[in-house]
This record gives sequence, structure tokens and C-alpha cells, in this order.
Amino acid sequence: MRIADACIVALVLLPVSAFADGSFAGRTRFDLDRADIQQFVAATAAEQKMEPLDVYRLLAKAEPQPKILEAMAKPAEKVSPWWQYRERFITEQRVAEGTQFMLEHRAKLEQARKATGVAPEYVVAIIGVETFYGRITGKYRVLDALTTLAFDYPPRAEYFRGELAQFIALSREEAVDPLTALGSYAGAMGAPQFMPSSYRRYAVDGSADAKRNLFADWDDIIASVANYFKEHGWVADGPVLAEAQLEADAPVTADPGNLVLNETVAGLKAKGVDFNTAEGAATPVLLVPAESAALAWVSRITK
Repeated sequence: MRIADACIVALVLLPVSAFADGSFAGRTRFDLDRADIQQFVAATAAEQKMEPLDVYRLLAKAEPQPKILEAMAKPAEKVSPWWQYRERFITEQRVAEGTQFMLEHRAKLEQARKATGVAPEYVVAIIGVETFYGRITGKYRVLDALTTLAFDYPPRAEYFRGELAQFIALSREEAVDPLTALGSYAGAMGAPQFMPSSYRRYAVDGSADAKRNLFADWDDIIASVANYFKEHGWVADGPVLAEAQLEADAPVTADPGNLVLNETVAGLKAKGVDFNTAEGAATPVLLVPAESAALAWVSRITK
């Protein structure tokens, strides 16, 4: 697939006690006297031409969320085999509601196809898998999630501090209330689960009302998902997947955590991966594991 998500979480198994001041016990706010928080405030205020006091006032209302750190240590897409992940997301109900969604939004989906080359089924699939067509968009305040990860999750602190700054900027540009906006444990928002930087960069005004609302405006949501694909190199009518078989003792493995196009057509074939495609030898690809439950049981029995 010729698209890479901007938010890739790392699998890091560290105890909560390894973070920040050593414990979440009794903490309901962040220590704004911490040097790293003061540095963040100064940099964000300068870059966004804000008063530092306004940034401090916002961070003073953020609440640490230890459960977010637990979730970061075991994201389903990193620890679940494909067949379990598929059973969870590709259900009869989700498919049926996806069909209904396509019928209800046919005109806008076709409009997005003409503008970006992205076929409706891919836009609908993303929205369906991410939030069940907008119903499950996250239970954490985005402010709490991003502040927790920015200052109590060292493995990716730099990334999440950037997203926190982006969220502050977004709240000033769009009708996004920084104190009430809800999202995922990683700070992703709205029906398509865009991170703040992606919201600012890739969201578009699909309803021509001079706003970009990924929480409730389906015209904006559909247009923005299609635009995200386009901006990440989507090729209209190009192939997305090809069934492949690994030859015995092939010197390559399919890493379930990899979302990077780190191979080429020629490179994989040279390593014993058998598949058919009309794409050129230098076309970037990645190998996606798609094991079945039956194979998983065989593996357990033969070990």
C-alpha cells in the first residue's frame, strides 16, 4: 500500500515508575516548574507568537493519564497476529454499516474520487476501521493524552511534544476546544483519527463552509481522508495488495509492526517471495503477514 501513517507507536515495556517523577500516585496535574515543560512553553509561545502565560494556563488544566502509558506498551496492531486483528475489525456489522455509509455518502465519495483518485471503498474502510464510522472516536481528552505522552513517555517524548504544540495551534485555527476535544490514547482525533499535525496539514474543507471539522462534518471527513491518501502518494487505480507466498527457508520475514515501504518488487522476489504484479522492479513495497488461525495452531503444535 502506498501510504504511511504519520503516527507509529513503539512497543516499549517500561514500568510506570520509570517515567517522569517516578510515580503517578496522587498526581492530578503536571509540575509546570519542570525544566522540560518550561522549555516547551517557551518554544511553543515563541513559534506561535503567543504569550507564555496562555500556554501555561492550558497545561495547568491537563491531567496525567497512567492508563495511556499502559496502552502505549501493548497496541493491538503491534501485538496481535493478523487473524485476531481481522476478526476484531472485519465483522459482518462493520461491513454492513460500511455499505450503508457508502450509499448515504455516494455523491461526496465520488467527488473525492474525482479530486484525488482515491476510490470510495478505501476512504470508507479507513473510517470504518478507525472509528466504526464515527461512533468510537476515543474517550481521552486530547490535551491529557498528548501532555501525558509528551512529558511522561520518554521513548517518544519529542514526537508527542511536537503533536502537543500542533494541537495548541490547531485549537487556535479551528473550532476545536482544547479542553473538551476527545480522542484516542495517542491523541488522534475525529472520525478519521488524525493526529494534530495531520489535521493541520491534510484536513480540507469539503463542505465549503470555511471550516475543517473532522468531528462532525462528513463532507470534510471524506474529503480529508482522500486528500491524506493523495498527499502520501496514492496512485489512482494502482494495485494495493498482491497475494504472496514465502519459499522454504526464504531469508525474509514479515514484520507485523512494519508500516514502511522497506523493500522493492525485485528485492522481495530475489529473497524468495513469490507473487505476481505488473509493477516495475524498483517499485517500493512492504511484506505484510496475513497468517490464519489454522496456521497459528499448527505452529503451536509443531514447536
